Amino acid sequence: MTTLHTRASAGDPYYQDVPAYMTEVYDWAYVNPRKARLLDHKLVVRTLLFGNDQRLMRAYLDEIRPGERVWQVAHVYGDLVQRAAARVGEAGRFTLTDVTPIQVELAAGKLAGLPQAEVVRADAARYHTDGKQDLVCSFFLLHEVPEEMKAAIVGNMLAQVAPGGRALFVDYHRPQPWQPIGWLLKWVNRALEPFAEALWNQEIRAYAREAERFDWSKRTVFGGVYQIALARRKD
Repeated sequence: MTTLHTRASAGDPYYQDVPAYMTEVYDWAYVNPRKARLLDHKLVVRTLLFGNDQRLMRAYLDEIRPGERVWQVAHVYGDLVQRAAARVGEAGRFTLTDVTPIQVELAAGKLAGLPQAEVVRADAARYHTDGKQDLVCSFFLLHEVPEEMKAAIVGNMLAQVAPGGRALFVDYHRPQPWQPIGWLLKWVNRALEPFAEALWNQEIRAYAREAERFDWSKRTVFGGVYQIALARRKD
């Protein structure tokens, strides 16, 4: 399990008990409060996903049914969290977790006033939800965590799924050879996303300890750049 780490230089609450890999690799994107606030816009998400943001978000939102219990394992820039919470409706329950203080702060601001929504600072690999969930979603989280964390997060997500419930993973995938974006992403991964390329070489279900308890399906979009993988619990 990745250890928690506090920046010794400043006692800054935004760095308190943040995983070491986050401060070392993703400070510029998810930990530094000034930079995170600048990035938290729909246009940023659209640019990073090469215009596929709405298609990928719909894959998640269309899976949510009113009245369901939904756990989203990390904050996402833009308006996705509000849309997901609204989809659940007041008869349901929407829980959002994130491990970094600024992401919790941003999410709480977006979900204020929605009685069905709660924001919890927690590690997705260890958080236990209050009751089994109808849907658990990881929206572009797995590519950002080290290999051992991928397995821990997938395992914990699946453990929180109620009988007949689903776990949804929207993330990167190995591009088709003809997809020129693949070459760009390979460079970006080497420079900024060192944990991402693992998803090019391994199926998400391979990270699950009890994969056989679920029915798995997967589709890819944008020439294989992105995958939408769904695991439905059998029992």
